[in-house]
Amino acid sequence: MPFNPCQPNWKSLVVAFSLVVFSAASLASAAYGQETPGLSSEEIEDGWISLFDGKSLFGWRAMTKTDWKVVDGTIEVTSGEIGLLSTTTQFADYLFRVDFQAEENTNSGIFLRTSPNPKSPTYDCYELNIAPPSNAFPTGSLVGREKATPDCKPGEWHTFEVRCQGPVMEVKLDGEVVSTLDDKDYLGKGFIGLQHNGGKVQFKNICLKPLGLKSIFNGKDLSGWKTYPEMDTQFTVTEEGAIHAKNGPGQLETEQAYADFVLQMEAKTNAENLNSGLFFRCIPGDKMMGYESQIHNGIEAEDPTKPLDSGTGAIFRRTTARRVVSKDNEWLIKTLIVEGAHISVWVNGYQVTDWTDQRKQDENPRRGLRLEAGTIMLQGHDPTTDVSFRGFEIQELPGRWPVQRTP
Repeated sequence: MPFNPCQPNWKSLVVAFSLVVFSAASLASAAYGQETPGLSSEEIEDGWISLFDGKSLFGWRAMTKTDWKVVDGTIEVTSGEIGLLSTTTQFADYLFRVDFQAEENTNSGIFLRTSPNPKSPTYDCYELNIAPPSNAFPTGSLVGREKATPDCKPGEWHTFEVRCQGPVMEVKLDGEVVSTLDDKDYLGKGFIGLQHNGGKVQFKNICLKPLGLKSIFNGKDLSGWKTYPEMDTQFTVTEEGAIHAKNGPGQLETEQAYADFVLQMEAKTNAENLNSGLFFRCIPGDKMMGYESQIHNGIEAEDPTKPLDSGTGAIFRRTTARRVVSKDNEWLIKTLIVEGAHISVWVNGYQVTDWTDQRKQDENPRRGLRLEAGTIMLQGHDPTTDVSFRGFEIQELPGRWPVQRTP
């Protein structure tokens, strides 16, 4: 057929459209997922966070002398003392996902809601086993609680997906439910641990989504929040359902106080190099007298590992974000977990802060460790402030032992 310049070339249009779609997906991946292996941009927007960056053991600590190391984007262990590689952060209710590959006779596992050095899999942890069929609790079993007998070939990659919510636990192996548990004496919060018992095992794509969070902003008005009209910042609610902060200084404060919690929220700086912050455990009614989780997306010499003014996700005046992964004029997603003296922060699913306040205890967090419940504040930093906030959800962390137990 002769070429007709007035007739569309449908094959070319399809290719062009595919390239546009692919480019858009690539941009989304670059904006969110480049430092979060195992997570798509959609999952990050849905509240998932990465517990392993594929390059380092940031956010983890070895509890024994064992050869935990990062190899080709995986956490690998082959030898050493029996024990855990534990998260530094405690979690309560969540979805958890991890890929693992074990050799034929490897004995390993995933410890959930665990103590750093657990004493019994039926008392102070839940042990999700990785073990051969000859073991009393093969791969997919909850040791001492429920036995599973799935087909799990050694030397191949497999995926665990676990739901921990209150007393209920469900385990999927490669998409199939293999174990369930309803524990009346359930554990509340605890660490997540990768176990070495014997043999080589590798882990990758370690991800988690907090569950049980409740909204503290209705998207319509500032009910539940205290305004300070005598200060310079104007806080308003937009037609799109966001809180908009203009001018400064000033603050917007929750009426309720929180001590230990998981908080997820979104923020957007509407111009370059703006400064704002999310304050927590604040002295109620005082002027931004709390810990500050920084919002500042500036970087030095185009190097995201060199934040300006501490960087988004830092605890201002206490830590520096190890990497700036958010950008001005784009919505960022922040996950903040505060438990006792330990504070951890994820931005766009990537952990930027892992800090323990080792100062002496003090009511004023500018002077020392504040453990008392305090309010949450949004900051209008200065006259250039033009920042939007939305999607505030929070869960107060339960105790380690929500149910009275008999040792």
